[in-house]
Amino acid sequence: MSKTFYIETFGCQMNAHDSEKVIGTLERRGYARVQDEVDAGLILYNTCSIRDKAEQKVFHRLNEYKKMQGEGKRFAVIGCVAQQEGEKIFERAPYVSLVAGSASYRNLPEMLTRLEAGETRITGLDDRQTDETFETEFTARSNPHRGYITIIEGCDKFCAYCVVPYTRGKERSRTAASVLVEARRMADEGFTEIQFLGQNVNSYRDPSGRMSFAELLVAVGEISGVRRVRFTTSHPRDFTKDIVDAIDATPTLCDHVHLPVQSGSSAVLKAMAREYTRDWYLERMSWIKAAKRDISITSDMIVGFPGETDADFEETITLLNVVKYDAVFAFKFSPRPNTPAVTMADSIPDEVKTERLRILMDRQREIQREHYGRHLGQVQECMVESYNTVRRQVVGRSSQNKTVNFTADLDNLPPIGGYVPVRITQTLPNCLVGEALAAGPNVSDAMFFVPVVRKPQFVVLN
Repeated sequence: MSKTFYIETFGCQMNAHDSEKVIGTLERRGYARVQDEVDAGLILYNTCSIRDKAEQKVFHRLNEYKKMQGEGKRFAVIGCVAQQEGEKIFERAPYVSLVAGSASYRNLPEMLTRLEAGETRITGLDDRQTDETFETEFTARSNPHRGYITIIEGCDKFCAYCVVPYTRGKERSRTAASVLVEARRMADEGFTEIQFLGQNVNSYRDPSGRMSFAELLVAVGEISGVRRVRFTTSHPRDFTKDIVDAIDATPTLCDHVHLPVQSGSSAVLKAMAREYTRDWYLERMSWIKAAKRDISITSDMIVGFPGETDADFEETITLLNVVKYDAVFAFKFSPRPNTPAVTMADSIPDEVKTERLRILMDRQREIQREHYGRHLGQVQECMVESYNTVRRQVVGRSSQNKTVNFTADLDNLPPIGGYVPVRITQTLPNCLVGEALAAGPNVSDAMFFVPVVRKPQFVVLN
């Protein structure tokens, strides 16, 4: 096996960050990353099992790899589907040599040694008893300006529909001290935006007892060189008012909260085992809306959960009207392996789920069209992410995590990773449009920032 590798990643930001850690570990051991599986000695498939038919997609992809098995290549399936399916993957795809769940990545160096020695059936599967977290100083970060830190892994909530507690293990947090060390190192290396990650990121509990989640946010936000701190994804059950107070008091904490509600009906929330009611959730919304800063709110929702009546669904629609989210990610219910919802009678026809999803997203689109209007005429600081050469625009992101497409001097474009003040001249349902401002009496020089260029990564959108 040549010491080259190709990795393909599916799923959430946590999966993407896991891949950064895996890549860093491989490169530390002398492996070189290639961009085409044809050139790789080791092919890794980092999987996600959150969505429907994830397993089928994995095996379909493995069948595509099958044609290369006679070329001296080795194959690895890692991530959530690996943990979920375990050694069954060897049975269905005998040319796979390594199967490892995300909680066992800390053992990746040892597994690689075994792989290089010629072993053909290597497993790294953890039960929920593990207390280990996957920390590595060899993370190969794909973005030189925005970086992720996993502060908590696993989940203890056991929502009826969710497979994460079974694939990611129990909740286990890193010490605040180790998080701060990593954040300071990232700031020294030129990262200006840091995002905390966790299945339930605000369920963080410092093993040393030194800091609360809100205090850790503030501490990272006060590190020299850090301009933005984000966090995702939060659980309403552990969302406390001190988080809102921290955002209000600390300008570097982004004014955006992603707080998945899943349903607007207390009866459905109880069936989902979400551990809160509609009123509990709305109380947290009231904290956010009472803040001095305009904090953007986004959410996740599921339609068609077993037993959801028309009246339950209507409560979800009324929740949209009350909260006025800036974005909603909505999905039709689909049963996941090993979850309690698998045994529930899924009596809602797919066409009903489809119609409910359409109604929800149509209403949310109307709300966004109206709600984004509040930004018209505002000046927002935008981090430059890429250039759209077709529209001759710069693509940026606001503190509220909104995409902002803006015009700038084409002969003096702001660099990727830079921060630019932009006046919003148009609002659309899914983005803002504006024009970059030049320094002047009404524009603070502090709003401009040119990043330290380490590895230029220019992305052109076609």
